[in-house]
Amino acid sequence: MSAGLPCLNWSPLMWPFKRETRIASSDPFLGEFLGTRWQAVADIEKATGLSVAHRCIDVVASSLAMSPLSTYREDEAGDRTEDMKHPLYALLTGEPWPGVSAFEFKEWLYRSVLIHGNAYARIHRNGRSQITGLEPLWKGLVTVEELTTGRVRYRYQPRHGGVEIISQDDILHLKFASRDGIMGQSPVQIAAAAFGLATAQSEQAGAQAVNSFRPSGALVLPEKIGGDGKTAALARMKERFIGSTKAGDFMVLDGGAKFETFQFSARDSEFLESRKLSNLDICRVWGVPPSVAGITDGASYSSAAEESRALVTRCLRLWAARFEGSLMVSLLSPDARKTLYIEHDLSRLMEASQKDRYEAYNIGRNGGWLSVNDIRRDDNRPKIKGGDAYLEPLNMGIVGQPRPAVIPGAPSGSAGEQLAQVST
Repeated sequence: MSAGLPCLNWSPLMWPFKRETRIASSDPFLGEFLGTRWQAVADIEKATGLSVAHRCIDVVASSLAMSPLSTYREDEAGDRTEDMKHPLYALLTGEPWPGVSAFEFKEWLYRSVLIHGNAYARIHRNGRSQITGLEPLWKGLVTVEELTTGRVRYRYQPRHGGVEIISQDDILHLKFASRDGIMGQSPVQIAAAAFGLATAQSEQAGAQAVNSFRPSGALVLPEKIGGDGKTAALARMKERFIGSTKAGDFMVLDGGAKFETFQFSARDSEFLESRKLSNLDICRVWGVPPSVAGITDGASYSSAAEESRALVTRCLRLWAARFEGSLMVSLLSPDARKTLYIEHDLSRLMEASQKDRYEAYNIGRNGGWLSVNDIRRDDNRPKIKGGDAYLEPLNMGIVGQPRPAVIPGAPSGSAGEQLAQVST
């Protein structure tokens, strides 16, 4: 102790108040529930209600939901074929849960991940451990708990009441950008600053719309009036003339009063340009090209077509790979994953115009890797007799193998006959 200072024998029992206990948490939902305020926090419901955000979520979720999701088997030779006999095939392409179509099931899961960062489905099995159903679970009714063993379990609270404990092996859990491998993060919360700004701008535009986008002004009186009189005059002014339903009404002011507006337009304050930049930031969150989200400023037909292809190659393929990995880990055993795959078929999303498709078919047919029935099957047309044959170009052959002695249809003295003679 320093000289001159009394020595105090302090004890916690002497302090009349309880000591404060603080708990550190990075959960944004807990902070919002407790009323905590910090910079760059976005409300998920408001953020996803923005038109651009809704469009981005709908494009990604609906595009992946409409893409066929199936099981594929690879044999020892490396050939991969669609395994339609596997029990998962009927669930992923037909009815995962009674009354729920495959499109609705996939869209439910994907939309939940795109908004909240997590999606859950309960796995139902029969006595032979075969998967018989995938029950979608609403995110708000599921709680994830980490056990001391390192595994996790899920606490599910159905709407009819009660609590069900579900093991890790019986849950399909899709996650986005997980930090701990247990819980995913919401893209909206990750980009909270962008969504907070866009939400504030939307609310400001709505407030301006209430007044028909007219700038506020000043009520000028020739003489000074008291506080009560001023308040009453402004109240009558707002009641009579302010509001979108009162636009265009005649204004009658007595007592020498004049109304002078403040001429500040939205373009002068660059408000519209700022909202456009916020919309572009929202597109970047999910990787959706601007023209696909409806932002067509400066876009042409060719650039829009390129961005549509970019949607598949740089956006949907990434989300599809994320979902496919979780599906394989949760629905397939380690031994089954050696020969079985669960994948999206995104080829339909890359379809070009009819002319471009027919030109591609012509190249594949003449090149020898497409048959007539392959082409007809791709166009959802029935097979024809003799359509399974593949062509072999005359100027190509297998290395080390002799060419045929006679080329059918080759005229006498032609290059085809000469080639046949050389081959022999």
